[in-house]
Amino acid sequence: MAVDAALCVFTVWLAYLLRLGELSAVYPGQGKVTLAALLLAMPIFHFRGLYRVVFRHSGGIAQLLVAVAVAAYGVCFGVLIAAVAWPLVPRTVGVLQPLLLLLGMVMARVFARYLLGRADLATLPPESRQRVLIYGAGAAGRQLASGLVNNRHMQVVGFLDDDPSLQGRVLNGHAIHDPRELPYWVRSLEVHTVLLAIPSVSREQRNRILERAREAHVSVRTLPSLADLQDSQVQPSDLRELDFEDLLGRDAVSPNTLLLSRNIRGKVVLVTGAGGSIGRELCRQILRVGPAQLLMLDISEFALYTAHQDLLRLQASAGPVLLPSGPVVPLIGSVCDEARLREIMLTWRPHTVYHAAAYKHVPLVEHNPAEGVRNNVLGTRTTALVAQETGVRDFVLVSTDKAVRPTNIMGASKRLAEMILQALAAMPARGTAPPTRFSMVRFGNVLGSSGSVVPLFRRQIAEGGPVTLTHPDVTRYFMTIPEAALLVIQAGAMADGGDVFVLDMGQPVRIQDLARRTIELSGLTVKDADNPDGDIAIRVTGLRPGEKLFEELLIGDNAQPTQHPRILKASEEFLAWPMLEQRLRVLSEAVAVNDVPGMRRLLQDLVVGYRPGEAVVDWVYLAQGDDESIRDIRVKGMA
Repeated sequence: MAVDAALCVFTVWLAYLLRLGELSAVYPGQGKVTLAALLLAMPIFHFRGLYRVVFRHSGGIAQLLVAVAVAAYGVCFGVLIAAVAWPLVPRTVGVLQPLLLLLGMVMARVFARYLLGRADLATLPPESRQRVLIYGAGAAGRQLASGLVNNRHMQVVGFLDDDPSLQGRVLNGHAIHDPRELPYWVRSLEVHTVLLAIPSVSREQRNRILERAREAHVSVRTLPSLADLQDSQVQPSDLRELDFEDLLGRDAVSPNTLLLSRNIRGKVVLVTGAGGSIGRELCRQILRVGPAQLLMLDISEFALYTAHQDLLRLQASAGPVLLPSGPVVPLIGSVCDEARLREIMLTWRPHTVYHAAAYKHVPLVEHNPAEGVRNNVLGTRTTALVAQETGVRDFVLVSTDKAVRPTNIMGASKRLAEMILQALAAMPARGTAPPTRFSMVRFGNVLGSSGSVVPLFRRQIAEGGPVTLTHPDVTRYFMTIPEAALLVIQAGAMADGGDVFVLDMGQPVRIQDLARRTIELSGLTVKDADNPDGDIAIRVTGLRPGEKLFEELLIGDNAQPTQHPRILKASEEFLAWPMLEQRLRVLSEAVAVNDVPGMRRLLQDLVVGYRPGEAVVDWVYLAQGDDESIRDIRVKGMA
């Protein structure tokens, strides 16, 4: 307020000087004009909120506030000077002084912002601020640079842009460089991070940029796509780690909206395993389509709570117009609990069930085989039979590539779950009600899911390494969680009954290559024999029980295309339901008494290509050793 008052006094004198052209300490009538200016300006500025602004963070909005306040003052001041007509007071002072005051106040605030921002940053050691280059000198890059002016963690030292007409020019005080010279500028400017501010760039161009960043050994952070940015203003808080798509290096196929809505829009939908990685993403995508009601079932209270809160936030942020969905109902329960499942399905009568509930971590299931079989096989049987009994129209099983010629309990259990649905789908229809359409969707690993390698790699890199992998030649098919969930929904919509859908996962990826790419795009180097001074080592730990070097998606060679370019349909053998049902009873008895060798033999008989490891690694079975009394007690309890 003192600075603005001083500016009022000074600009009245300066207006006289400009109008009269004669230098004088005091001009005729200047005292009256100055007093009038102060009495008008200070109350107007106070009530317009000019003194509630935090100067070090003031930007364009604060300057606009100043302009509006000075405009209001200028009108009042000009009218006063013209109306009173003091002797020897030029009327043009009433116009000149507000303009000069506006210029002075804006400059004072810009200077205050700069001074306070510099003082704030001066308290930080230079090495605590990362020196960054912004890739993209367009609107997003300019907004990001403005937002980083007083950032305590990042200091912009330049721009990169592919447009030759911009290269060599200066933007916001920083030069715009040629991206092909990135390694040179990283060294000369001591750059730690490149910020990608090109949200509309194509995948091909993005891959080229990331390859340059890898060669320059610089960390990369990125802005989300234009569709993901909630408004046109880009902020530093929008920056995030590279998407999993960036690590895969390929584009997802746009979804078919007709297939997405066929089994969801206006219908009651149940998702089992809704708290898991795939189940949660299925719920997100289903909610966007607009079901009449979404039922979320999970045995884990915490996972269910977290997933439900996520959906509530999605509904609140998108609004009822964009998400015209009915209520979301979180339900605690197990897929092995027949009574609970029947109660839920009779109460809400779901049209579609997406069965994502499963134990999926290969080593854990290998060490706990009875629970894996109970949940993945018997739980699927229970859920499918109750769905059939209660008139569910579509039932879609989320399966895995580990079901193809499995070497572990998890894969064998998922293939047997597929066979259950195939057998039920082949049974003749009973009554006049349309039969349940059973289908299954098989795909490989999803990046970013619980237990996925990329989050593990990132955590290990943050801790200084080493990055661990089980074998240098391990390869896997990969897909992002949203892409997998969308394809599951679309595949289920094409089902006729008993269909085994296989998602086209692209080319398999060597885990070692993925680890290297993750390290290098973090701005670090791999420490190995060729580079002993590197930052992060890669350590091979050995294959885990039941783990394969290579995964497959098809048992046979008979995959047929569908109307979706990324979805294939396979035709695979299975047992008829009466025979399969009888074998499942025997398997259930083996599970009840934790007869692991018996379970393995039954799975070998049922699942084509199942080749278990020689040793039984179930923790309970190993701990019991030769103590048959424990098993006898369980057998008697079951009897």
